[in-house]
Amino acid sequence: MKKLVIFGGTTEGRELSCALAAEGIRATVWVATPYGSAQQGRTEGLTVCTGRLDRPRMEEVLTGAALCVDATHPYAVEASANIRAACAGAGVEYLRLLRPASPLPPDALDAPDASGAVRLLEQTQGPVLVATGAKELAAFAPLGGERLYARVLPTHASLDACAAAGIPAGHIIAMQGPFSAALNRAMLEQYGIRWLVTKDGGAPGGFAEKADAARAAGARLVVIRRPREAGASYQAVLARCREVMAP
Repeated sequence: MKKLVIFGGTTEGRELSCALAAEGIRATVWVATPYGSAQQGRTEGLTVCTGRLDRPRMEEVLTGAALCVDATHPYAVEASANIRAACAGAGVEYLRLLRPASPLPPDALDAPDASGAVRLLEQTQGPVLVATGAKELAAFAPLGGERLYARVLPTHASLDACAAAGIPAGHIIAMQGPFSAALNRAMLEQYGIRWLVTKDGGAPGGFAEKADAARAAGARLVVIRRPREAGASYQAVLARCREVMAP
């Protein structure tokens, strides 16, 4: 039996794996965290594995595979690099599933990374809501905890990251998205946010809802630019999986 490995943990990864399973194409889906596993759920024909893998372990997982689909987050640069290298080492075809990018509002500021966003914000005033994920909160600490608000997943690790960045408990919004434009706007207005720092998570990440809310609430976006990468659309990846995995 041919072996298909999908590195997922994203909306498009779940959609792809479930679409394939519905057609009788079995796959092994790897996600990094228990949260990702819970989101993936259980589907007949899919084997879901959880854990962060280094390159050697990835090569082991890929041994004998006919195809590997990288459906990790658009900003998971290190993970994608390891998956590509592991595929090359194991002699397995690598296919990157791209998430369409979003148009930025005309008044949005953009930065190459979290540190770049901080440099921009150092020249501004007013409360800042950081909605880029808990991993990057430490980079924003120089702005001062009293100025910062953080929207993070409701996990112990996220709360620990907020504490390490000096963000007061009253400035932490621990909720699981995606969020509607109305709820985004309510949060911005509740805390008087003037700057919303986000990534271009595309439609699955609710980028349009964030942009609409910021405009309505009188806040401006600071967008951490998406890394440049080559890959294929959802439909192209789905077609290639069907082709490779055909009996």
